[in-house]
Amino acid sequence: MKLSEVLVKPILTEKANAQSEKLNKFTFRVSRRANKLEIKDAVEAFYGVTVKEVHTVVVPAKNKTRFTKAGYIKGQKPAYKKAYVTVAEGDSIDLYASI
Repeated sequence: MKLSEVLVKPILTEKANAQSEKLNKFTFRVSRRANKLEIKDAVEAFYGVTVKEVHTVVVPAKNKTRFTKAGYIKGQKPAYKKAYVTVAEGDSIDLYASI
């Protein structure tokens, strides 16, 4: 798998921001087929930091319904894989630089 296909996007939530400030832990949405070694190599290549550890979580799909004029619409949000990447002390990733 190519390194450009591994990382989908960073996850920017309040919880993720708190973890990045206190624990040097950054959260990314990654490809379902990527393993921890590929995720580590991709983060080190794209952001130029030293990765200490990688934890992965597969977020399950969720059923969603909404009521419209035509009645109920049922659907499903897709499942995805999330990676928590801890970087070495002194290193940091600036996720807001490209916004």
